[in-house]
Amino acid sequence: MVPALPSARPAPATRPRNRRQLILDAAGRVFSERGYHAASMEEVAVGVGITATALYRHFPNKYALFAECADVMVDGLVEALDEVPSEAPLAGVLAAAARITVAHRASGGVYRWEARYLNREDRRRLGVKFDRLVERVDAAVQHELPLSDGRLRATAALGAIGSITMHHTSIAPRRAEELLVASALRVAATDPAAGRQDVPAVALPVRPVPRTRREEILAASVPLFARDGFASVTNGQIAEAVGLTPSALYRHYPGKIDILAAACLQAADLLSQGVEQSLQKATEPREALVALAATYVAYSFEYTDLNSVAEAELPGLPDGLRDPLVLAQRRHVGVWEQQLRLVRPELDSRQARALAHAAFGVVVEAGRHLRWQDGPAERAAVTGLATAALGV
Repeated sequence: MVPALPSARPAPATRPRNRRQLILDAAGRVFSERGYHAASMEEVAVGVGITATALYRHFPNKYALFAECADVMVDGLVEALDEVPSEAPLAGVLAAAARITVAHRASGGVYRWEARYLNREDRRRLGVKFDRLVERVDAAVQHELPLSDGRLRATAALGAIGSITMHHTSIAPRRAEELLVASALRVAATDPAAGRQDVPAVALPVRPVPRTRREEILAASVPLFARDGFASVTNGQIAEAVGLTPSALYRHYPGKIDILAAACLQAADLLSQGVEQSLQKATEPREALVALAATYVAYSFEYTDLNSVAEAELPGLPDGLRDPLVLAQRRHVGVWEQQLRLVRPELDSRQARALAHAAFGVVVEAGRHLRWQDGPAERAAVTGLATAALGV
């Protein structure tokens, strides 16, 4: 009888040396996809293939993980641009930014919309890093394209590139980089002071004056959500703003999440009505695109709080509340896609949608740069930059 061989013991599992980076990659995807308040440490752990207990050995809480995720994207961009020679052309600088952004597309949305959840010190530190990034692009813009307000053009160009992190349109990485660099170059080459007379005046629908207690609650909640983030606002704060007790809120909304859904729905309705009104006056596709851009700019400047809440918090809504809003977004982008392909028939539908989002990114970052200072000159300048992103 042949003696049984001793069974081989399984090799002890080894911890990957880059586990912290794997955690940050997974967390960035979860935060970008779900939003800060809806994301959980358990989801991140599953994405890495570890237990939540193991995750907490690396990060003590969700905030610490989120704060480091917010740093990672900007750090990567700064490092990539630092490696570009100082004498490199603007196209080379923007290509480096696009390469990193596209590579981290799934997690890159954390910084742009979720920075509201950082504390003051972390937000200040992140802002310093982003300023350094803008300064590097601004230097190349001013050297190569010495027009007015280079800083605005540099910021808007980065907005076009960063837009790829904010949507799910399927497009090959190399093609995405080429499309975004070309878009950003057009933005950088556009004089914000030129062409103001070509921008149509836009009359947006007026936000309804609160006439019921339900409408008062909604109106009071939006600035709180915009300032502090949905997750940080309490029912007590909302109730205090309208002179109610927290329990009285439930007579008008089943929960805080329903107030957020109502805010997002109001934002979608206002934009949809504005677009419909503006397109009625357009007689050909190019004019329609300028009207679309002018409407989106007017909406973003006039309803800044409402728009920022809708964009930032939409991913965290439950499916039943989110689905009609996602449909409204797709219809809106579809209008841009249709008109853009009539003007630029060489684009396929994916490229046209990606460029529409690039225009949105320009508006967001240019508006932030201007601190949403609203006036005809500001709206015209940003509209010109947005239409440049489209290649119109």
